[in-house]
Amino acid sequence: MVVGDIATGTEVLVIGGGPGGYVAAIRAAQEGLDATLVERDAYGGACLNRGCIPSKALITGSGLAHEAGNAEFMGVHADPAVDMGKMVEWKDGVVDRLTGGVEKLCKANGVNLIEGTASFVDEHTARVAHGGEGQGSESIEFEHAVVATGSRPIQIPGFDFAEDHVWSSAEALDAETVPDRLGVVGGGYIGMELATTYAKLGADVTVVEMLDNILQPYEDDVKRIVRTRAEELGVEFNFGEGASEWSEAADGGYLLHTETEEGAESTYGVDKVLVAVGRQPVTDGLDPENAGIETDDRGFIETDDRTRTAVDHIHAVGDVAGDPMLAHAASKEGIVAAEVIAGEPAAMDQQAIPAAVFTDPEIGTVGLTEAEAEAEGFDPVVGEMPFNASGRALTTGHAEGFVRLVADDETGFVLGGQIVGPEASELVAEVALAIEMGATLEDVAATVHTHPTLAEAVMEAAENARGQAIHTLNR
Repeated sequence: MVVGDIATGTEVLVIGGGPGGYVAAIRAAQEGLDATLVERDAYGGACLNRGCIPSKALITGSGLAHEAGNAEFMGVHADPAVDMGKMVEWKDGVVDRLTGGVEKLCKANGVNLIEGTASFVDEHTARVAHGGEGQGSESIEFEHAVVATGSRPIQIPGFDFAEDHVWSSAEALDAETVPDRLGVVGGGYIGMELATTYAKLGADVTVVEMLDNILQPYEDDVKRIVRTRAEELGVEFNFGEGASEWSEAADGGYLLHTETEEGAESTYGVDKVLVAVGRQPVTDGLDPENAGIETDDRGFIETDDRTRTAVDHIHAVGDVAGDPMLAHAASKEGIVAAEVIAGEPAAMDQQAIPAAVFTDPEIGTVGLTEAEAEAEGFDPVVGEMPFNASGRALTTGHAEGFVRLVADDETGFVLGGQIVGPEASELVAEVALAIEMGATLEDVAATVHTHPTLAEAVMEAAENARGQAIHTLNR
């Protein structure tokens, strides 16, 4: 027996419960609006369930095991055994706690939660199909809508994620055994994070990348440090090669076949293949055209700085709206969307949005590089502090990398920062704050930083840019 279509109404309909969607719904409710959130899978979206959080859990676990087994220089001798099933169980517990917390937060703020798949009927109506036999569907009339349907891993021809030996990042985060040999297709941030993780867990990792280096958006000296460390962990890199197909091998494993632009072919023995070549927007089944929503040639929904689509009362936030495709950016966009709907003068007017890569060592960047500052007409001044001159970095056993600040020479305003080294993902927040508040090099340098800490390196980089560094040679 099928339940018939039910009609309801709401002021704000949010489609998708990831870091953009649930934040938008909560903020809309806080603004006194009737907010309804529709989620078809799990609250928290890809970030909490299949991305940011589970990957960091495995990065932490693998890093702990590797540190314990490689600390002889500190006088620590150990040979840790990794129970991958237990590690995944712990990771799942972290995920469950956070996703359950999202649901509780939504309910506590008065958000109406609906499980199902939403699609647009017209610019003021959506239909929600409920999962399960006999669950039926309902129509929701809305005054405003926020599309936050996120993204999914790109699947390349010949590598179907339905195959047991072909992984997306989601399967890589759920594996209860470590493959002896892992082939990674793609040297971007997802590929590099997971390549490093599995190398620390004992896999022989081979990365194939069509471009000539890893982590393409980042500066060469940043990439070099991460790549060198990965090679020390045993990761093998093959550049200028694209994955073409796979085949079964005589040893019971598989062969990963690659090809260069010139047609040269190579093969690599693997047990699993991780495809990490990027992510694409999730709009299938959404029927955005029924509401007049426009997408670009890659399927992303186009928006303005107030997160509005071509239809003013319909907004789009997070990965589905394109770059920067970062969870924290999605959350900020969700807040802006809700506040715009509530009539507030909100906009995505941040001076800069930080980004982090959780490789070993980590990368944290925000704002402009020296080259970008020059291209925008600034006369940049640059300061650096190497971590091998940081007392705290040396006491952690991780002294690779540096903090670099870029500022305007005339005014001293901080324009950007690039950090590669221990806890870079945490340290970059100070630089982001400096940029957002319009701080100068003098402001950062004059702020007393706790000793001994990694954060002192940010202060020293500011002093270095001013020619007044104490703990590193001035440029």
